[in-house]
Amino acid sequence: MNKDMFSKKDLEQIAAKGISIEKLAQQIKNFEEGFPFMELSKAATIGDGVLRFNEKDADDLVKLYESEMPNNQIYKFVPASGAASRMFKSLFAFMEKYDGSEQAKKDFESDDSFGSIFNFFKNIKQFAFYEDLKNAISKSGGNIDDLINKKEYGQVIRYLLTSAGLNYGSLPKGLLEFHQYQNATRTPLEEHLVEGANYCRDKDGIVDIHFTVSPEHKALFRQKVKEAGQPFANEYQTYFNAYFSEQQSYTDTIAVDLNNQPFRKDDGNILFRPAGHGALLENLNTIDADIVFIKNIDNVVPDNMKATTYRYKKLLAGVLLQYQKRIFDYLKKLEKVENVSETLVNEVADFLQKDLSNDFTSRFSRMHIRERANFLIQKLNRPIRVCGMVKNEGEPGGGPFWSKNADHTFSLQIVESSQINKEDAGQAEILQKSSHFNPVDLICGLKDYNGNKFNLLEFRDPQTGFVTMKSKDGRELKAQELPGLWNGAMADWNTIFVEVPIETFNPVKIVNDLLRPQHQG
Repeated sequence: MNKDMFSKKDLEQIAAKGISIEKLAQQIKNFEEGFPFMELSKAATIGDGVLRFNEKDADDLVKLYESEMPNNQIYKFVPASGAASRMFKSLFAFMEKYDGSEQAKKDFESDDSFGSIFNFFKNIKQFAFYEDLKNAISKSGGNIDDLINKKEYGQVIRYLLTSAGLNYGSLPKGLLEFHQYQNATRTPLEEHLVEGANYCRDKDGIVDIHFTVSPEHKALFRQKVKEAGQPFANEYQTYFNAYFSEQQSYTDTIAVDLNNQPFRKDDGNILFRPAGHGALLENLNTIDADIVFIKNIDNVVPDNMKATTYRYKKLLAGVLLQYQKRIFDYLKKLEKVENVSETLVNEVADFLQKDLSNDFTSRFSRMHIRERANFLIQKLNRPIRVCGMVKNEGEPGGGPFWSKNADHTFSLQIVESSQINKEDAGQAEILQKSSHFNPVDLICGLKDYNGNKFNLLEFRDPQTGFVTMKSKDGRELKAQELPGLWNGAMADWNTIFVEVPIETFNPVKIVNDLLRPQHQG
């Protein structure tokens, strides 16, 4: 990178964000050279990287976690900064072009597919936010039924999405009314509070829950927790400690033009962009807890559907505790390197290969016994994650694979389809054989066998970032994302994949997803 490309004003802007010139140079180098594709060995499948438990074993794991839950500091970590605007993309587009003409009305009625605007209005009374929308229109002197009967659909959408009414188009997903109950509605934030009360309580009945939010929405999140927290605390006889953090500005990445020169806004300043969910590793790294549950803000269901979620959350945590105990026991034995035996080294190596899905046979066998012991310590003494994986019922995509690491060993990784070279016939075939996908359902152990917190930044693979094409003010640009939180940011963790049922995965990507049975209560 040529430092002359930055003016004094640029350097002041860069320093204000807390970004070092060295980090900036690496980002520009990444644009110039690109990121390498992941090298897949094979898809992780049942019996070969993905665990499946029968009912008895599942019951035992649930009971293990329930018995140990009071002995651990537990956190629920919820990435919640996602804007709802993408949920309403089709509604925004419709509002812009719908002019009430006969042709527009005809076009509206011609598409009755699940995701259509027609289906949205056909079932509008089934949305949890319907009463709020109805009241917002009424306060402005209108009537929602009259507007719909007159086919003034754009007006209804305007009251839903803009500041004329509910302003849902500018709110985060976590604060939208998702689910209807007999006498109340609930937002995703509230559903996560209820979840926390059911599987994240410590011995004192306290639930620690951490939301990563956008700066402009932090006050709204705080207010919602204040309003909803106490009634839920009374109902579930618990107490909520709610924490909020923002994506740090020093994790932003520089945007460049198509010639890899800094992209400048109209005012001449360099454009920096948020670096994707991988930037949240910094937020996760601040948490001092034994067990952390991670799940996206929009993957929630009403109470009548939660039993399966609770069971499998506890099962995954039970798997974490079971594996963690063996790892800690082995580390304590291996710590006494001078007394280590061939039998112990072979036993631990077998555990790493068969139970923790590490492949390092050829290199390992040539080492001296002391080197082998140190190698095993290094492989064991890492953060651990247990990841729920859902059976793939559609096109194969991002999910669990055996992948090559920087040290030329192979281990389990969550790999996005964009990280796979589909032009390579062998890699494309591995992708086609993938049987499961990643629903973002993680249970993490963040402390070592001596109770010390890991520095999570030491266990990511910087070579697993992304370069994407974007645009601003009509001009094309290249943007860069950090290694994804559950992808490259956790590349050097010990990883266990467990099959979980599709019932535990109910994200809301478009507004009409709220019409699905699992969100209707």
